[in-house]
Amino acid sequence: HSRFRCQRLDLSGNTKDFFMTRNPDSYRKLISKGLRCLWNVPNTELYRNAHHSLGRFCFQSSQLLGKKITSLQISSVGQFPPHFSTWSVQIIRSFHTSTSLQAAPAPLFWIIVKPAQKLFAIILGRSIRNWWKALPPNKRELFKESARKNKWKILLGASSLGVVFVVFYFTHLEDTPITGRARLLVFGKEHFRELSQMEYEMWMEEYKSQMLAETDPRYQVVERVVGHLAESNKDIPEVSALKWVIHVVDEPGVNAFVLPNGQVFVFTGLLNAVSDIHQLSFILGHEIAHAVLEHAAEKASLVHFLDFLSLIFLTLIWAVCPRDSLAVVGQWVQSKLQEFMFDRPYSRTLEAEADKVGLEFAAKACVDVRASSVFWQQMELAETLQGQPRIPEWLSTHPSHENRAEHLDRLIPQALKIRESCNCPSLSGPDPRLIFRLNMQHLLESSKDQESPNSTKQDLSKPKLDFAHT
Repeated sequence: HSRFRCQRLDLSGNTKDFFMTRNPDSYRKLISKGLRCLWNVPNTELYRNAHHSLGRFCFQSSQLLGKKITSLQISSVGQFPPHFSTWSVQIIRSFHTSTSLQAAPAPLFWIIVKPAQKLFAIILGRSIRNWWKALPPNKRELFKESARKNKWKILLGASSLGVVFVVFYFTHLEDTPITGRARLLVFGKEHFRELSQMEYEMWMEEYKSQMLAETDPRYQVVERVVGHLAESNKDIPEVSALKWVIHVVDEPGVNAFVLPNGQVFVFTGLLNAVSDIHQLSFILGHEIAHAVLEHAAEKASLVHFLDFLSLIFLTLIWAVCPRDSLAVVGQWVQSKLQEFMFDRPYSRTLEAEADKVGLEFAAKACVDVRASSVFWQQMELAETLQGQPRIPEWLSTHPSHENRAEHLDRLIPQALKIRESCNCPSLSGPDPRLIFRLNMQHLLESSKDQESPNSTKQDLSKPKLDFAHT
């Protein structure tokens, strides 16, 4: 490896020379490390088969995923034995991979400054209101008359401010990798290096005693799935540029996320939850897509832009409202409007995009992409069995399970063409989506037959977490 010479300025003001090797690892340590992109399924439960027909891990060679990958292999996806009953259904409560309202935060500086900005806007608006109240009536009339005479100048000033925001927005538009979607990007990945490293160290410190060894079969499964996804998509520069590092945490929570610097965290609860290797590959492909598409930097850019724009409205609210109590209500209304009109719809857009790109990653890795839709049908079934109230999609940061499954169903034909173009082995057997629907019908019929007036109904809200795997 060649070396290049750098200079560093120490605290005394003197310069010192040092050398850095010109190799990929050195560069990777210096490239951007944004915040984690989290795949989240808030307040839901995952359907499980207690008879070990689903979710049984067998570490065998899988020709479907190539000779280099060891798979989690089961029989047909969603297939149930004839004696399967409703009491064989097990639920994992609170399936989640992040806080449902979580969005990628701005760089550390803006995190610190943002409260001060809001406080300044509140103080300024309140000061304007108090100043106006203290004016004598005659001076108020003079001020209003002056404003009417100079209304065009005031309008021109306000329009100029609006033009500045519009110009700033359009001059910071970039194309999203792979999809080509235009998006606002104020912060590049390099701005997230320190904050991402802080978060990585936080996770490592929190779970240092729960990290599985590299010799653990569960670790090896995740490593081979991620490695196979990365190898199959190495033609994409954003994928090949990152060094994917695996961390498997022995934690029952159903959780998985990928930091934009390639650090992959998977909880064993997720390994216990997925039905087969294909669902796991899709989930990890979805998480990798978040990192590759730079969703953390994109969401942080949008939040920063909207927060800065909202300072103007915050100042006006505190200046116009006659009392502080009304101003607090107005500020709350403004924050909720921003949240439900911009933040949450944008988060759902990013999730749908990650689903699409993650499905393409899985297709190029010769995964049975049809299993992705089955996974969300399982999630929908879990909520139905629990009797949970359905939250409208517009209240959530993620698409509903039903809409997500339908969206994937529309994408699957194209993904199958991608899979075929990669010379993958043909898919054998019936469509797992059809098998799942038929077995769900059989499950419901069996549960009705087994119910009797004197029988005690099982409490599905207290699942048996018995996931014995090889």
